[in-house]
Amino acid sequence: IKKNNLKRVLRANNNNIFSKHMQSCETLNTQMSFADEFESNLVSLAHVLQKKYALLRDLDKSLQENQRQNEQRCEKEIEDIRRGRTANVTPNAHFSEEAIDEQKHSVRIADEKVALAMQAYDLVDMHVQQLDQYMKKSNEQMRREKENASASNLENSGEAGKAGEGRRGGRKKTRLATAASTAAVASASTGMTSTGMDLDLPVDPNEPTYCICNQVSYGEMIACDNNECKIEWFHFGCVGLKDQPKGKWYCPDCATVKKSRKGR
Repeated sequence: IKKNNLKRVLRANNNNIFSKHMQSCETLNTQMSFADEFESNLVSLAHVLQKKYALLRDLDKSLQENQRQNEQRCEKEIEDIRRGRTANVTPNAHFSEEAIDEQKHSVRIADEKVALAMQAYDLVDMHVQQLDQYMKKSNEQMRREKENASASNLENSGEAGKAGEGRRGGRKKTRLATAASTAAVASASTGMTSTGMDLDLPVDPNEPTYCICNQVSYGEMIACDNNECKIEWFHFGCVGLKDQPKGKWYCPDCATVKKSRKGR
């Protein structure tokens, strides 16, 4: 039964790692696709804006030239009146009509400039809105992936705790395999956080504790071969081990009790 539970936990963990990897790949592909498309649109936008700005400069030159000619005509008319070259100081009707037409032409040019400027603004604003929408969707997708990863890891932690509640019968292999599986999940989670996705994985409050440090299972662990050991499982570092010992192994307390019994 414990072997079946272990297989089920390992299979679930492997599926979880593969699922996370595929989700990360899909997210990355979507981001790259949008980035390529957005970059292409920016290149087109640059060309369009360049043409509109060139037309704006031409209109501005035309407007300035039109205003300059109109000012010169007005100055000449005023000078003629001042020097008495005209018989009547009343403004010339023909001149007034020409001046009004020139001013109307200047207004039309100014309106064209405003329209071009608004078109350029709308184009830039459209690209900014596209980028904002993408960022919103991307953040929402990352949030969902974070929640799914948290829920999946919480479920797997509960299953791993249940699979490790048994005592004897291949205990060393079971605990080492579960620890290796946990390390694989942690490695996969670390790989995802390196891309900028901060996954806040919850801790299962019901997970059993082991060892003289009274902590949860992690890393490499070893079981005491005393069937009556109260603690049963120990972390390598807490009992001064670096490698798996050969033969039977007893925790410090059980080893002391065993030696005292032999001395009697």
